[in-house]
Amino acid sequence: MGIKPVIARRGVPHGSGLGIHRWVVERTIAWLHGFRRLRIRWERRDDIHEAFLSLATCLITHRHVQRLC
Repeated sequence: MGIKPVIARRGVPHGSGLGIHRWVVERTIAWLHGFRRLRIRWERRDDIHEAFLSLATCLITHRHVQRLC
């Protein structure tokens, strides 16, 4: 199809401008998967799942701020 994957090694610029914040996003998703209720979605209702996602985000932020202080 004419698409060539260009993935740079960590810390090496690749020039395309894509993937600048890739490691931050991957780390955050890994933190979210640390919460059991978010790893496998047991909730049928979207609002309950979104509430657990918000709670996990608050806990991750709180832990990160506590570590910085």
